[in-house]
Parts: sequence; C-alpha cells; structure tokens
Amino acid sequence: MENPWRIFEETQPVRLYARNQMVYLQEETAVQFYYLRRGSVKIFLSSADGNEHTLRLVAPGELFGEASFFDGAPRVSSARTLEKSEIVSVNRPALLRCIALRPQLAMDLMHSLAATIRLLSAQVDAMAFLRADERVERLLLRLADEDGTVRLTHEELASLSGLSRVTVTRALSRLAAEGKVRRGYGALQITAAP
Repeated sequence: MENPWRIFEETQPVRLYARNQMVYLQEETAVQFYYLRRGSVKIFLSSADGNEHTLRLVAPGELFGEASFFDGAPRVSSARTLEKSEIVSVNRPALLRCIALRPQLAMDLMHSLAATIRLLSAQVDAMAFLRADERVERLLLRLADEDGTVRLTHEELASLSGLSRVTVTRALSRLAAEGKVRRGYGALQITAAP
C-alpha cells in the first residue's frame, strides 16, 4: 500500500534536522504539522520541574503534530529528533493544495487522527488497569518490528510505559526467564507472544 503522506514531500521542501533538535515546543501555537521522511522523532510531555514522559516515537513515513494543528489550541506536547532526520512541514495553504490534488487525503487524515486517539486511549487504559509487567509486555508487542525486534533502551521503554527504569528492567528479566524475549546489545527480540 502506498504511503498517502508522500504527497507532502512531493509538494513541500524537505528540511534537515540534527540529532536532538527540537521540532516544536509544548504550549506553542501550531501553524503546521509534520511528515517524517527519514530519521526518528520523540513526542513527549514536559512537567514544570523538567521531567519528561514519552507519548510516542515517530517512524519514517508517519505524521506528527497534527492534532494541535487542526484544533488550533496550543500544543500539548513537544517533539525532538532522536537522530539526524528529514522532515516536511505542512501549513494550511499547503494542505489545501494537496487535498485539491488528491481529495482522498482528507479521509486519510481523519483515519490518522482516529489512530492517534486510539493509541492515546490504549495508553490511558494500560496505566489505569494493567500491572507494570503487563504494561511492558503490551508495549513490546506494539513497538516490535516485523521480525519481533524492539530497539529501545530500558530508559526509553520506561518513559513510554510510565514506569521507572528499575521496574521495566525487572519486567524484562521476568520475560527473558520465561523465554518470551531474548536480550541483546541495544535490542530485544520477542521469541514468543507475551
């Protein structure tokens, strides 16, 4: 299936971002949303005391920052690159031109927003009703690539699950002892469905 967002890179300039460069900040007014062509981006919340909670990791071919763009409210999260990245910025006039060229894009955007709502609802559900080890298991299944590999640090998994790094490490040790995951340098391999 063709990526519906490629129209953005075909009609808008691609901007290069350095590793750890901010794309947008929490509380700023959203005048554009973004398409990640290459690299990776972390979407996170910041507290007044400087703590961060990761909401999502954006992979190439995905959109981000679109919710605040559409509702006109200040951004509720920040976005920062995790590596050198290529990003396309889409403002309202550019979006309207793209929809005029490809009307199906409007439905694709609604589908994307619904998927984002579903993802955030699942996170709230997990935090409210699942034990810590169950949260880690569900997160691993969601993040695994086609061959069952997850390439995140314990700290990153902790931030995504809303748990401490120590709790994540304990849960991973239990999963490894049960033969459900195999730990390697910089990656976890899911060997059986947790």
